[in-house]
Amino acid sequence: MKFQLSPEQRQFSASLHDLLGGADTAAVARTWAAGSPERGLKLLRALADLGVPALLVDEDHGGLGGSAVDLVVAFEALGYHAVPGPLVETAAVAPAVLTGDRLAALAGGDLLATVVAPPEVPLALDADVAGVVLDLNEGEVTGVGIELVRSVDPARRLFRITGTTRTTAADPVAFDRGVLAVSAQLLGAGQWLLDASVAYAKQRSQYGRAIGEYQAIKHLLADVVTQLELARPLLYGAAVAVAGDTFARDVSAAKVLAADAAYLAARTALQVHGAIGYTAEHDLGLRLTKVRALAGAWGTGSFHRARVLAAL
Repeated sequence: MKFQLSPEQRQFSASLHDLLGGADTAAVARTWAAGSPERGLKLLRALADLGVPALLVDEDHGGLGGSAVDLVVAFEALGYHAVPGPLVETAAVAPAVLTGDRLAALAGGDLLATVVAPPEVPLALDADVAGVVLDLNEGEVTGVGIELVRSVDPARRLFRITGTTRTTAADPVAFDRGVLAVSAQLLGAGQWLLDASVAYAKQRSQYGRAIGEYQAIKHLLADVVTQLELARPLLYGAAVAVAGDTFARDVSAAKVLAADAAYLAARTALQVHGAIGYTAEHDLGLRLTKVRALAGAWGTGSFHRARVLAAL
């Protein structure tokens, strides 16, 4: 099967990159990590104006009635630019759970959601800014109490939650939509790491030559290209299969390959950049910690490999 994005999807991706490329998302992520969400919330509002949280909401509730492919397009861009916030929970998962006015508020950017789904998702992302907390196993959480838990990625602010739940029927694909969105974020982050490494290899000189001219560097970067390009068809294949019986298997396979590819991109980027990659001031660090955190988010590699094996 030959798959191509539609002109509208390519334009949507370009619009997101234009917005985020000029938004200084690295600075936004750092202030978000420091517990000052004002700039981040302003950026989330701008993303809402482009329709990101409305993608999977039906038109009757003010949404776009889009597809899982649209979701992947959006989250590749969000991952590329390391945008903070509970976007997976709000745009990918909550539309399968919320109803009525709150679904319309979600689509309009007036409501942020966060989600837990123990044991794979035991902690709620950015619960301090979310207007609704959902437990995919038990229902909506009310009377919410939160406790900040240290995260390997400071821009992913995780909270242990307490409260009572009431039954809310969750669409069975809600969890896997979260997995799909995280996989797209990983692929986007991996692409940024590759692009940054290529750019640095072209301008960094050693022994009178740009380091990108050395065969060893070329081989490292070529391996990253290969892994990213192998992961991308699985990701979009899973998005196309969202309504089919193989969706859980396909999305788990996509998560495994996207995480592996992003991890290779992160490791290679650190090798190419050398000591500068360890500095807190360099934007590389934002993606290194992001990849490490997302690789285990919404199910570890072991969990998803086991799901693929069980489906064979």
